[in-house]
Amino acid sequence: MAVGEACFDFYPVRGVRLASVAAGIKETYKDSNLAPIFDLVLIEFEEGSSTAGVFTKNLFAAAPVVVGKKHLSVRSARYFLINSGNANAATGEIGIQDALLCCKALSDISGVDYDEVIPFSTGVIGERLPVKKITSSLSKLFEKLDASNWLLAAEGIMTTDTRPKIATRRFNVDDETVTITGIAKGSGMIQPNMATMLAYITTDVICTEELLQELLVKVVNRSFNRITVDSDTSTNDSCMLTATGKAPIDLRDLAAQQVFISELTSLMQELAQGIIRDAEGATKFVTVTVEGAPNAQVCLDVAYSIANSPLMKTAFFASDANWGRIIMAIGKVNVDVDVSLVDVYLGDICLMLGGAKAQAYRETDGAKVMAEKEIVIRVNLNCGDVSDTVWTSDLSHEYVKINAEYRT
Repeated sequence: MAVGEACFDFYPVRGVRLASVAAGIKETYKDSNLAPIFDLVLIEFEEGSSTAGVFTKNLFAAAPVVVGKKHLSVRSARYFLINSGNANAATGEIGIQDALLCCKALSDISGVDYDEVIPFSTGVIGERLPVKKITSSLSKLFEKLDASNWLLAAEGIMTTDTRPKIATRRFNVDDETVTITGIAKGSGMIQPNMATMLAYITTDVICTEELLQELLVKVVNRSFNRITVDSDTSTNDSCMLTATGKAPIDLRDLAAQQVFISELTSLMQELAQGIIRDAEGATKFVTVTVEGAPNAQVCLDVAYSIANSPLMKTAFFASDANWGRIIMAIGKVNVDVDVSLVDVYLGDICLMLGGAKAQAYRETDGAKVMAEKEIVIRVNLNCGDVSDTVWTSDLSHEYVKINAEYRT
């Protein structure tokens, strides 16, 4: 059960069409209503679009990541071909050849060069990609391309997600309308070391690929690189940003760029937080803010120590106000901090003041905060002026069950 409500509205983006079909990579049907499980998605961009991407730093980067990075380095992307249910990771050279076969099959249908196709995969690691199921579905997929298929595409990239993640913005710059719409998937194996499991954000502004890459990296570090479910970085993490150039707004204009970055950051944080809200087995959405630090790395080291602690995460699940676990998590970090200056807050409740338990603290007050669905932990190190925030979830019985039964 995901934490909090989700909105599935979206604005189409000029120059973008999408399609989703059930190729049989996952089960053909689910539940008793025989609803098809979409597992193959195509995103098309009009010629002249610019694309930027950031990818996993996992040493076992999946075959589609290797192929996609190479293709993106030589050509602008015209198509993203995305399958769920199979990661095509740890498959060696044959995995790369399988990814290329899919790109070439789409090239034959669409008429673009094969290296204008970027492949993406998500699902079980170590299994060979079912190439025939994918290639035999491409004609149908191509025929279904439509600007309105955003939600179907968001569903088609899901694995253990319980709901699609979609976010959208429409705003004016110099009296011109600009649109940003994006989708993401991810629920477990989440502490991105660049982005998230999979995320695709598109916009209709004009932007060079060099500037687009710069903006993407900057905003990823404020969004997808600030979330964790279980401290694990996927082999397939990819986050893409594409600008079609259909709106007469050029991001080389600094005023326009400023407005755009603000909207893009808001959208990508919404998608990133959507992943945490739908984390495997999640019952709590937790914000960990560390402030008063000498630099950003100290903030992140302390915040992730709290966010990834199994003892903290199980305490969140149990609504247990055992605040000693917070202190433990702060104290185990190898940073130069004067503990006699540290203040800790649980919601609006002060737990620790100047390195010791706050005299006014009562466990009943802490328990009320821990019982809420959304929890905020704030740590002030009082040794600098830098702050940063990480979002995480609790660790429930359901998380263990989902991952124990993932392949059964």
